[in-house]
Amino acid sequence: MRATLYGGPGDVTVGERPDPRLENATDAVVGVTLGCVCGSDLWYYRGVNPHAPGPIGHEFIGVIEQVGAEVTTLQTGDLVVAPFTFCDGTCATCVAGWTGNCLNGGSFGNHGVDGGQGEYVRVPYADATLVKVPGSGHSDAVMKSLVALSDVMCTGHHAAFSAGVKAGDTVAVVGDGAVGLCAVIAAKRLGAERIIALSRNPVRQALARTIGASDIVAERGDDATERIMAMTGGLGVDAALECVGTGQSMATAFGIARVGSIVGAVGVPHDSAVPLQTVIFRNVGLRGGVAPARRYIPELLEDVLDGSINPGLVFDHETNLDGIRDAYAAMLDRRATKSLVRISA
Repeated sequence: MRATLYGGPGDVTVGERPDPRLENATDAVVGVTLGCVCGSDLWYYRGVNPHAPGPIGHEFIGVIEQVGAEVTTLQTGDLVVAPFTFCDGTCATCVAGWTGNCLNGGSFGNHGVDGGQGEYVRVPYADATLVKVPGSGHSDAVMKSLVALSDVMCTGHHAAFSAGVKAGDTVAVVGDGAVGLCAVIAAKRLGAERIIALSRNPVRQALARTIGASDIVAERGDDATERIMAMTGGLGVDAALECVGTGQSMATAFGIARVGSIVGAVGVPHDSAVPLQTVIFRNVGLRGGVAPARRYIPELLEDVLDGSINPGLVFDHETNLDGIRDAYAAMLDRRATKSLVRISA
């Protein structure tokens, strides 16, 4: 099969991989329909985070080609959403709801499984991992939103859920990437009355307003903190959603959080620190982390299918496997918020 291969910083190519086969009775093989490039893939591409040479990509939807003898809830021909991590559904962390931290799980494109930027993927623990999409003949817009459920929509939701967003809240979203934009959707979905999106990109500002942001703040650092504190009468926001992972974004999130609130942080940490003085003396909490996507997909899937949410709007660049290098470059150069990769019809 053809698949995207990571060769080191700045090096992604399309090459041949062995067709995956069933290795365990609980496996399934999925023919990938749509994949995409994640912001975390860019950390590898830049050489900031390590990634083993070989297959890459952890977000995809597709159609089941084969199932193992012990797979009971899925069959060939089913359209499925794959969360970005696979899980067994039975270990202590899965039972507690933290499927992204499964004791026997891992992420696609690592841990001995192929990535979602290729034609086929072997999925371990298929019953526990994959979510079947009901119906058929879904529109292209719905299909894009389905692939957004594999990671960014669930991660944005995790930020909002972790921060305790509720009806009537004033929420700030720090970060205007795909996760940040999905956090805007999530905050709106959970009933936030005022959503402040921090963005300096006019295209992303417009999209943020389309999907639920009521205010845009273009400033950064101390200027952003001062602006938002002024907008909230000096109190700060009821929930701050940190969707970047840098020192500045974390400082901003804690700087604008009102007394007693929670920062929902989902950005992959890079040179960031938790300001304990703020935690202690302003009673500001911190929650978040790796999203338990498998836990969230079923409820978010319902909203995608009935048209309540449309996270597929974050995709503003499309290509196929032959254009994978440009898919990465477009995001790296900020010509695109998120690149969609069409693998098969």
